[in-house]
Amino acid sequence: MAFNGTWKIDRNENYEKFMEAMGVNMMKRKLGAHDNLKITIQQDGNKFTVKEASNFRTIEIEFTLGATFEYSLADGTELTGSWNLEGNKLVGTFTRKDNGKVLKAYREIVGDELVQTYVYEGVESKRIFKR
Repeated sequence: MAFNGTWKIDRNENYEKFMEAMGVNMMKRKLGAHDNLKITIQQDGNKFTVKEASNFRTIEIEFTLGATFEYSLADGTELTGSWNLEGNKLVGTFTRKDNGKVLKAYREIVGDELVQTYVYEGVESKRIFKR
């Protein structure tokens, strides 16, 4: 339940390099680095509802831990995968539909921040959010 709340992007670490590794074009990378993303997370047992609101889109995702679902990134990249809880960390493993490569995502509370880490093709990036 520690994830519950509304989180606003505070800063990024290596996010443009990550987007480049994902194949996002330069224009979208520049825009994506300043997307003013706000995430609202509501956990009810093993079920999560996550609303993502940015300058570019607002979507709501519902998922159950361990259950596979489909998701598309803001740039249109389509993924399939699932989130699991490992200790106090949400761990997502997603496979790109276009090339079969794996994207790992982690969400954890560190102090008063939500740290979201992405790993793709050896490139790691962090997006840090505050309530």
